[in-house]
Amino acid sequence: MKTPFKTPFIIVCILAAVAAWCAHLQFDTKQIISTSIFLLIICGTLFYWRFRLAFAFSGIAVLLGAGLLDIPHVIEFAGLDIILFLVGMMTIVGFLEESHFFEYLVAKVVDNVGERPYLLMTVLMVMSSIFAALVDEVTSILFMMSTIFHITKRYKVNPIPFILMVVFATNIGSSATAVGNPIGVMIALRAQLSFLDFLRWASPVSLVCLMITIPVCFFLFNKEMGELKEKMRKRGNEPHELRHVAYTKSGIQVCWALFGATVVCLVMHHPIEHLLHLEKNTLLIGTALFFASIAIVMKAGEARDFFMRRVDWWTLTFFMALFASVGTLKYVGVTERIAEMMIATSQSGGHTMLLNIFTAAICLLTGFMDNVLAVATFIPILSDIEKAGVYIFPFWWAMLFGGTMYGNLTVIGSTANIVAMGMLEKESNEHITFMRWLKPGFVVATLTIVVAMAILYMQFPLMPGHPEHF
Repeated sequence: MKTPFKTPFIIVCILAAVAAWCAHLQFDTKQIISTSIFLLIICGTLFYWRFRLAFAFSGIAVLLGAGLLDIPHVIEFAGLDIILFLVGMMTIVGFLEESHFFEYLVAKVVDNVGERPYLLMTVLMVMSSIFAALVDEVTSILFMMSTIFHITKRYKVNPIPFILMVVFATNIGSSATAVGNPIGVMIALRAQLSFLDFLRWASPVSLVCLMITIPVCFFLFNKEMGELKEKMRKRGNEPHELRHVAYTKSGIQVCWALFGATVVCLVMHHPIEHLLHLEKNTLLIGTALFFASIAIVMKAGEARDFFMRRVDWWTLTFFMALFASVGTLKYVGVTERIAEMMIATSQSGGHTMLLNIFTAAICLLTGFMDNVLAVATFIPILSDIEKAGVYIFPFWWAMLFGGTMYGNLTVIGSTANIVAMGMLEKESNEHITFMRWLKPGFVVATLTIVVAMAILYMQFPLMPGHPEHF
């Protein structure tokens, strides 16, 4: 039986082992302490998810008290540009959700598809992917899960296989654009990549991986798809999802205008910046904040309550504390040492071997630590790899694909997975075991990352500033 002291004991053992390993690698005292505190934040987040903010705050406090971090660097590392962008997008998406815009679109499609299970699940997976790319993975999974619950309840089938299909598609789709996932936002702003860069380098890869994932899921869940087909045939009635959506025609028209304008401006932000001689990605943040202001104004009297309700301040505050703690590793030289070790390990295989090692590390951390934590940890390491003279353009995309594709490996691989699990438990009191998720998750995650990296390798000669020796 699990004792209350088991988890803290595991954490202490992990911290002691890592501290000993760092000492063996001849890290100095500041580097060992900084690494241990950062690891404590990560362990606290994974083992005590509800108290992750408390661990992050206490970690920053200890770093400040130990003189390993100062106030100017807390502000510098906190990623306020990322936070402002996420605040704006959360506000826009919140307005669209409360106007039942996404529910309306999904219900309309489901009603038109009717009782054709393979076509229905194909359409739902494609929609999950598209919505994840255009608004974000969490928003996509929220309303797609509601649709899955309606369908599985009507036909009395196990919802878990269909939930997994939609989650897999959501994570894959979130790699297509800069706004599909917090890690896309982080990469876009840190690598100075535009929305059009994502459409060029990430969207085609995401589309190919989705097209592969759909038939693979039908194979993995062949029995469950056959059961749904039989239940649909016996039931003999067309779905009427639109009846369950509380929408107004004028409200949907306003949503279309806001949604369309936001997407167009996000796509065109780089040419507009060039025209106005603005710094790159200035209007990426500006677009989110401008249309968020329109959403707030349209809420009129309840604007304040709406804004406080729709912006996930808990998560955003955690992100700021996490980014600051990761920044400390760069500040004291830990990320530089890790970069040196990765480069040294890959010397025999050159930069391609380094890219493979880097991608494998991102995938491993994503699957067992969460993709946001993994990418936040590796961005400063990649910065130090660049300082060593390595061409890092393909590394940014490898980081994106590793963080999104391998987010499908386990239930904690991405935020969308955790949200889906919570909704399932709330709806039916069911739980997806670690192994039940891992088996199909491993197949989908491994297949898609292999395909994504193969496409990336084939495009090396087309990359801007590509060195011949890479």
